[in-house]
Amino acid sequence: MRAPLFLISLALSSAACSDGAEYAEKAGVEETVSATASATTAPDAKAYSVEQETERYQFAYSWPVEAAAEAGLAAYLKEKSDAMRAGLEKEADDDWNAAEGQSWTPRQHSASEEWRVVADIPGYLSLSGHLATYSGGAHGMYGVQSLVWDREAGRTMKGVELFNSPVALEQSLGKRLCGTLNKEREKRRGMKIEEGSDDMFDKCPGLDEASVLVGSSNGTTFDRIAVYFGPYVAGAYAEGDYELDFDVTASVLDAVKAEYADAFSVRS
Repeated sequence: MRAPLFLISLALSSAACSDGAEYAEKAGVEETVSATASATTAPDAKAYSVEQETERYQFAYSWPVEAAAEAGLAAYLKEKSDAMRAGLEKEADDDWNAAEGQSWTPRQHSASEEWRVVADIPGYLSLSGHLATYSGGAHGMYGVQSLVWDREAGRTMKGVELFNSPVALEQSLGKRLCGTLNKEREKRRGMKIEEGSDDMFDKCPGLDEASVLVGSSNGTTFDRIAVYFGPYVAGAYAEGDYELDFDVTASVLDAVKAEYADAFSVRS
């Protein structure tokens, strides 16, 4: 469900927005944009991908044909793409301007996000956004975002927003959440996690620090979920990220908001 990336989340503002094509022209580089059609969706729907590289930065952003088939969703992702690129341009320019006249040259910055289909069921499209950034430090950062498109309402939301609250979902998972996480930690660390440990990376983080992805094994309803903890959340950077998979159970159904109850089922 994910690929290794090297980056950090960008803090973006509307003041940073600019036209990427215009910037590319001024910088003397070419922007590569590609679109690929699919026979399984609307005839005019095409997967979208853009890549751009200058001396100062590398940028890449993409979404699949299933997302492109939803006009409102595609417009939303295009806004996110433009904002990410604008933020990257500003950050890189600030670094280069600060280094002017100095004896050092900043490292090339980078930012990317690839959206992938987690589940495509009647009424909803669940996506995972695999993002990465690098701004010249010892290492970059990376992570996974959740996005669910409600076809009838024509709006986006995070996977956790389908539930009454992160706490309600956390309580519905109960001991499974920390138990599964600790098993993965022990595999990577080669040692047992001591119960009651005060170490920040031995504690069980809450779902307010996670991305919750909703998936489907039957193509009709959401019957599985994945809890994603990025670097530094459940362990040291060297441990990487953690993605924990769970079946939807009756207790998880109880945590689902009433308006989305029909979209979920217990995994059989």
